[in-house]
Amino acid sequence: MNRREFITMLGGTVAWPLGAHAQQAPMPVIGWLGARSPKESASVVAAFQKGLNEAGYVEGRNVAVEYRWAELHYDRLPALATDLVGRRVSVIAATGGGASPLAAKAATATIPIVFVAGDLDPVNSGLVTSLNRPGGNITGVMLLLTVLGAKRLELLRQLVPNAAVVGVLINPNNPGAAAETKDLREAARVLGIELHVLSASTDGDLDTAFATFVQRRVGALLIGNDSFFISRREPIVAMAAHHAIPAMYFVREFAAAGGLISYGTSNVDAYRLVGIYVGRILKGVKPADLPIIQPTKFDLVINLKTAKALALDVPDRLLALANEVID
Repeated sequence: MNRREFITMLGGTVAWPLGAHAQQAPMPVIGWLGARSPKESASVVAAFQKGLNEAGYVEGRNVAVEYRWAELHYDRLPALATDLVGRRVSVIAATGGGASPLAAKAATATIPIVFVAGDLDPVNSGLVTSLNRPGGNITGVMLLLTVLGAKRLELLRQLVPNAAVVGVLINPNNPGAAAETKDLREAARVLGIELHVLSASTDGDLDTAFATFVQRRVGALLIGNDSFFISRREPIVAMAAHHAIPAMYFVREFAAAGGLISYGTSNVDAYRLVGIYVGRILKGVKPADLPIIQPTKFDLVINLKTAKALALDVPDRLLALANEVID
């Protein structure tokens, strides 16, 4: 073999393997740690994917997502979080309630975590050092669903001014249940309202609670913040209608399902923001440098059809405040 033939062969050898066998950078994998079920989370998953798209990522094209669902069994979350850590995902999106970020934090101190939660104070719970500078490997979006309980009670009082006794439904398994109950009791004291607080975490509990509310002749009902209640919004709304109990809810989905009134932040927008944060982290931004996002817009939704069925006159001041009125 002469020198020219050797150089020609070497050149071909160098050029061909690089084109055919060059290793591409592995596709990043996001771990989705969800407290709810896939069916119940369809709308927020779509919002999350929209946020990813805005950040430059499309699932299946340049990013993969490993979904894990607790199906409202909060005790499954630690094992699911550990599984995602074992798969060495690039970032974990902890969703569906405060139990998810707590489980994720317990599972890893290195993999970035982006949470969305409405039933947990990130600072008091120990998730982050501060809202502006979270520190560590965690950041996220607050929904403030729990701390809005007092405001919901005030709005409910305006809508049903003669309700001296108000029932409250709380899921005791929710990390924010105790804080929400405390805030509601203080608000009720100021408003001169008597509260009957009952717990429910199963379908049987819901039936028992409504029977008790009827027995105690509550004049109105406030549903506490919890993913289980969202998943059972249709039967809850139906029971409230059957017993003719005016009820206040914490997210729009209840009012859209026929509930009387809801007041809270937008789940859809919150999950879109989670997608954007996850995308920024995949591009190299550290969670510690991303401040906790707090909502600045709160939606009041009133279902006039339900109000008419309950023979309630909605005050003009409430209608003026409403962001959406469902006829």
